[in-house]
Amino acid sequence: MIRRLKMAYMLFNLFNKRKLIHNARFYKSLGLRKWYFSSISSKDFISANKKLLKTNENFIVTQQTTLFKESDSNSQNSISNFDTEGYAIISKYLDNDTIAEINNEIESLIETKKVKLKYGNKIVFAIHKSALLKQIGNDHKLTELLSSLLGGKVKLFQSINFLHGSEQKTHSDSIHMTTFPLGGLLGVWIALEDIDMDNGPLHYYPKSHTLPYYLNSDYNNEGNYFLIGDKDYREYEKMIEKKLIEHNMQKKVFTAKKGDLLIWHANLFHGGEPHLNRSKTRKSMVFHYFNENSICYHEISQRPALIN
Repeated sequence: MIRRLKMAYMLFNLFNKRKLIHNARFYKSLGLRKWYFSSISSKDFISANKKLLKTNENFIVTQQTTLFKESDSNSQNSISNFDTEGYAIISKYLDNDTIAEINNEIESLIETKKVKLKYGNKIVFAIHKSALLKQIGNDHKLTELLSSLLGGKVKLFQSINFLHGSEQKTHSDSIHMTTFPLGGLLGVWIALEDIDMDNGPLHYYPKSHTLPYYLNSDYNNEGNYFLIGDKDYREYEKMIEKKLIEHNMQKKVFTAKKGDLLIWHANLFHGGEPHLNRSKTRKSMVFHYFNENSICYHEISQRPALIN
């Protein structure tokens, strides 16, 4: 029951003003009576949907970025089709030397206990412990391209490193890392070794980003004034499975080569295939980026996002 108490999260938030204050000006502009530490969910924006946040009017959307021009023709075509397909693949984004540095850095962070494996397989927020990983996530060519795709300046929010396949059920990141307006997020996944059907490749559903954003209200998980929803996360996964069948979405599996990069839209449905050969690793790295001009929060727990 304690984990469902909104007050418990608000008390934690109270001591993280620096990481939460970015939302306060947006709350005010939308007429929301919220403190920086308040609980927040999609339900709060029902009356605000007709209002717009003040955005960077000087931002120019263009796909003629440095990385775009340097990519091979297949990668360029994929980038050009991002809005239609909901994803883009860039081949050989990282070279072998850089990948070796990253893998060595992760091993070192684990050995020195600067990071820990969570949920059995995830190393979350290693960018806060490694200047190398943070530098790669903030690479100017990459963030320039992402900002172009998102239509606003991106800010690196999170990193996740994997040693094995996630085997995560199909989901949209927007249920975990939500924004107002919706869609203010991009995910980037990089293969740190060759990945085939044996070691848990990523899967995704092209064009699924055009489906509705399925949030708490869609599976009766809104909770009430004092408590967050009580639904098990598996209820969300079951709902998504049904929706993909209803809309006849077709799955693709990304058997990536070392250094390949996949960018996905905030609402592209994706997950991890079974990791069949446990003697093999599946080293990979994920970055998540928010649009700087978005309210950022976590729909399920109804917590505002802590942004450094």
